[in-house]
This record gives sequence, structure tokens and C-alpha cells, in this order.
Amino acid sequence: MSLHTPHDVLVIGGGNAALCAAIAARRKGASVLVLEAAPKFYRGGNTRHTRNMRCAHDAATETLSGPYTEEEFWDDLLRVTGGQTDEELARMMIHQSKDMLHWIVQQGVRFQPSLGGTLSLGRTNSFFLGGGRSMLNALYITAAALGVEVVYDAEVVDLDIDDGFFQAASVRHGGQVHRVEARALVAASGGFEANIPWMKEAWGEAAENFLVRGTPYNKGTVLRALLDKGVQPIGDPSQSHAVAIDARAPKFDGGIITRLDCVVFGIVVNKFAERFYDEGEDIWPKRYAIWGRLVAQQPDQIGYIIFDAPSLRMFMPSLYPAIGAPTIRDLAGKLGLDPDTLERTLGDFNAAVRPGTFDHTVLDDCRTEGLHPPKTHWARKIETAPYYAYPVRPGITFTYLGTRVDRDARMQMASGKKAANMFAAGEIMAGNVLGRGYAAGMGMTIGSVFGRIAGEGAAANVSN
Repeated sequence: MSLHTPHDVLVIGGGNAALCAAIAARRKGASVLVLEAAPKFYRGGNTRHTRNMRCAHDAATETLSGPYTEEEFWDDLLRVTGGQTDEELARMMIHQSKDMLHWIVQQGVRFQPSLGGTLSLGRTNSFFLGGGRSMLNALYITAAALGVEVVYDAEVVDLDIDDGFFQAASVRHGGQVHRVEARALVAASGGFEANIPWMKEAWGEAAENFLVRGTPYNKGTVLRALLDKGVQPIGDPSQSHAVAIDARAPKFDGGIITRLDCVVFGIVVNKFAERFYDEGEDIWPKRYAIWGRLVAQQPDQIGYIIFDAPSLRMFMPSLYPAIGAPTIRDLAGKLGLDPDTLERTLGDFNAAVRPGTFDHTVLDDCRTEGLHPPKTHWARKIETAPYYAYPVRPGITFTYLGTRVDRDARMQMASGKKAANMFAAGEIMAGNVLGRGYAAGMGMTIGSVFGRIAGEGAAANVSN
């Protein structure tokens, strides 16, 4: 069995970052074993739910409508993180993302023309033909053809690390715990968002109301082991890629079809029927990921997106239908909100709206005046029945606490020295680039770029 045969490179994880690392290491001549904690059907972590990847490029292509320069990418990253990023690593990632569009295609991944609508990503993001699962299947096919070995239902429960030198992993598989040895390690096993007790360490009881958009297998076991064995941490455990998703979604694995992109078309209120943030702050792909945290900070971690009939067909709907009613009072009753307060909140908003030319694809001039919080763009009166609402909760995609790495994706030890033979890629090290905030498609960029770097680095480490 593969578990009992020493390999050059052990890759822990089964998503985009892990597969990019495995393929890159194998192409450099290393023997590679991939351990995926999930069963085969659920392989791939959060990659299964993705749609696109953000990469810099100098000109329009068959699937991208225009150029997206390295400097513009950097400006976008700087804006969403508020400067909480390692500039050297971030700029390196952005530069290498230009080649990633070609490299990932060489591994069998195909792209399609970008979607329109509220996404506004036609110029900046490349969409996978068939979505994340098709992208993932292509990588697995390529890895198998190259001779990469994969074991499913293989949960890593501990790591044998001596002063920054990886020796073996303890792997639960088939009812037994096996010792799996390798000459180099690539950790690409995601964050800890599915570990609610760990989430509660950062968020308290509020974490009980969080929904996990992706895989239930990202429990952070490998991350915890690495940090316990002396790897230097990076990132805030309370920071994550968190969006507002339909509150009716399942606790785990709801994926992209539970996300709501209609905030810009209405207002968002809390359980007291009061607004709490500017719904028109910035173009949606640069701001959608703040709404998970905003809702998480509200009482009972619940919010409601309120809009009217003209907006119903202007965005990608959730898997669940919008809740409709002929009057605002009736809608409040269906949502369990105080009708007087909701009517007053909506009346104050409508009175503050100033006329403009509505265009959700740009920062338009439709705004409120004298209202707190304001709605700085896309403000239109909500006055045409029937009225609609979506209940929303925080949907956690992945966490930002992770392992510190260098330009070679090599882990850094708390002692200040480099790990001897340990590398990391994807969500488990995303905090190096994402101190907070998010822009659409960036998780796949981090996974692909650092996955390839980590795989090639691990293979070179073995050959040396």
C-alpha cells in the first residue's frame, strides 16, 4: 500500500493547492503521495465550490475582456486588506499569477468566457469551464497520469517534526493509524473553519451561529500540529473569508449557491430592523467578503436583505427563494421583525435617496444624503411592491490564521530559522497575503501560485 512506501514528497490535502504542489513536484522528478482526509466523492476541499481565479494579465484574451495589470491587482489587494499583507510575498504572487493562467491550462484546466451581472469580473477573473469540480477533476487526471499516488479517507492526526525537520505523519486510514514517512512535506490542508470549538476561541458563542460554506473536513488538525511543533504562526484567528449567505443554508458544504449578491440592490437590517453599514461602499467583488464579518457582529448573527420588485431579476438568486410580501408590514411579519421599526427604517432610507443614474457595474452617483450609515452608491428608493427579503448569516469560507512562509513557500519556525523540509500552500498559509478582507478569486490564486512553488521547492529540497 502507498502508505507503507516512503515517498520523496508527502502532500497533505486534496484541493487546488495540494494538486498544484503534487503535479509540480512530480514534474520535477519526485515521487509524490497525496493524503486526502475526505472520501473520493468529496475530495478537493473548498475548491469544489469555486468558480474562478484572479490573475494579472497584460491584454484581453478569449476569456478575459481586457488587461489587468500587476499594479492594479496590487492596488485591489491593498484596498481589501487595508495594508495587512506581506508586500514582498503579495507582489511575488501577483507577478507569478500572470504565468499561472498558462501553466494551469497546461495541467488540463479549461476556462470559459466570464459571467456578467453583479460579479463585474469579466476583465479580472478567469472562470473555470464547468466550475471548481471540473477544474479539480482535470488536476486529478493529470496527477494520475504523471504517477502521483492519492489515498482518500486518510486523516492526518499528528506530525513527527524534530527542530523544523519533518520525519513522518500519523495517518488514520481503514480503522488504523499508520506512520507515513517522506523526505519533504507540503501542507495544503486548509484552515480550521469547520472546527467550531476552535472558532469559538476567537469569536465566543457567536461562532455557534456561523455556517461553513465549504468542506466539513477542514478542522485545522494539521495546522494545529504544525504550530504546536514550532512553526511560526501568522494571521489573526478571528479573521477569515466570510460572506453573507442564505440563513437557510446547511451547516456545512452549502457552497456558492447559498451566497447572496443582492446587497447592493437594497438595504440590510439586523434583528432590530435597523441598518448597520453602507451597502454601496464599493464594487461588489471587492466588498462582498466583508458582509460575513458584519453580520457576525450583529445580535444573534442574523441579518435581512430587503429590496423590492424591480431588483428581483438583477442578481444571481440563492438556492432558496426570496421571501415576498405585498407590504413592508407583511414582510416584517414573515421575518419576525418589528413592523413599525422596519417601516421607519425604510421610510428614512427612501427620504434620504438622491436622484442619479443607476449603474451597478460602476461607482454610480445614486446615493443617500443625511443618513447614517449612508449608502454611497446604487441607492434607489424601495417602494414598488411586492417586497422581498433574504435572511443571511455569516458563511465562513476559510480562516486566515496559518503558517508563516517565505518566497519559496518554505515554512518559517518560531525560532527564526527556516524549516528544513516543510512547505505550505493554499488556505493554510493564506494569512501571509490576506491579513484581512478578500477579493473574488484570490483564494485560488494563492493556492495555485504557492502550490506550484511549494511542490517545486519540496522536490528540489529532496534532490539536494
